[in-house]
Amino acid sequence: MTQARTAPRSSGERALLVQPFPRGRQDEALLEEFAELARSAGAEVVGTVLAPIERPHSAHYVGTGKLDEILSACQASDAEVVLFNRALSPVQERNLAKHLERRVVDRTGLILDIFAQRAISHEGKLQVELAQLKHVAARLVGAHTGLDSQRGGSIGMRGPGETRLETDRRLLQKRREALEARLDKVEVQRTQMRRARIRNQVPRVALVGYTNAGKSTLFNALTGSAVLAEDRLFATLDPTVRRLAGSETPVALSDTVGFVRDLPHDLVAAFRSTLSEARDADLLVHVVDAADPRRDERIAQVDAVLAEIGAGDIPQVLAFNKIDRLEDVAPGADTLDAASGDDPPRERIWLSARDGVGLDLLRAALSRRFAERRIAGELRLGPGEGRLRARLHAAGVIRAEDADEAGWRLELDMPLSIAERLAQESGGHLLHPLLLVAPSAPTYNP
Repeated sequence: MTQARTAPRSSGERALLVQPFPRGRQDEALLEEFAELARSAGAEVVGTVLAPIERPHSAHYVGTGKLDEILSACQASDAEVVLFNRALSPVQERNLAKHLERRVVDRTGLILDIFAQRAISHEGKLQVELAQLKHVAARLVGAHTGLDSQRGGSIGMRGPGETRLETDRRLLQKRREALEARLDKVEVQRTQMRRARIRNQVPRVALVGYTNAGKSTLFNALTGSAVLAEDRLFATLDPTVRRLAGSETPVALSDTVGFVRDLPHDLVAAFRSTLSEARDADLLVHVVDAADPRRDERIAQVDAVLAEIGAGDIPQVLAFNKIDRLEDVAPGADTLDAASGDDPPRERIWLSARDGVGLDLLRAALSRRFAERRIAGELRLGPGEGRLRARLHAAGVIRAEDADEAGWRLELDMPLSIAERLAQESGGHLLHPLLLVAPSAPTYNP
């Protein structure tokens, strides 16, 4: 089987970075992030070439003049691999590698390689391999140089390269199907665990944020766990769920993978189980590096990824972490005003997970949120509504039940998030009657 073109492993390969950008719109922060990605993959950055372009060249992405400049830079720096901070087509990647006489890896391949290094759990490794196979599948054509030139359909024109190529495609497809089947089983197990938390009426909070914002450090501080927390990109890939310590209200807290701009779509699809911890949460704690000069841009980028995975409408609390790196910033809580354009306005907690200051404010905010998120009351169901009754039993929200000729009388107590979800499943039948018969139910403030 054709091997994937991967980014440099932790061998300290000498890497030349190529940063294409539209003329007049150079983004130094994007290049800094890409250099950090390269170092996270184990590369030694030996040079950088800036490539202003009007529009991508179909064959090499950059023009021929810039291509010769990259080749000269490779020779001068003795670079072993060229990293492009753009997603390249298979044709562009092959043409670049042929002209530069070096391995060429695009942004997607680099991020996939970092994920391959960091995945620890069985599920994480399966997810990364699936994403890599999808990335490699499009690059099989032409991989067997000199063997696949005879591609006609005429008798006598079928060369051995075509046979090898089709064999690789079949093997890749079989492996993909096997991985998808195994991941489906893992997803069923994870879904059962999430349903158990729902039945136990435990609110779910997911930590999200830009990579290296300090999510794992904050997770450890809030739960007393020992999840790996390092000052590097994508230190955490596998989701971890623990109970929030020191809270009057039981809360299940999960640590998730960090985001970056232009996160590969294949990776988002492969990590559906990991990202579902954010998508199925009752509340998101959006962790922000308060000392990052581009923090507002990072917030917008994370919000864009959340919208992409279907978590854009989940309520958020902004946790501005690392205030220990700022002068004259004390722990505190406030809310973004209307002038900021935040809709709806999000509560902000200023804290330092490393020093443990401000954590009590975040715990109080979470307890306050979920203390208000319960609803209790009586619901009448007719004889033909047994399916909804079964769903209520499955959710574990029925405190008492009586039956008569008119149907069932149910006493319910549940988090409002479950009531809203059941209301959607029942076409709105459940929530509004329950609200009408439960005038003392607490008000929900998202």
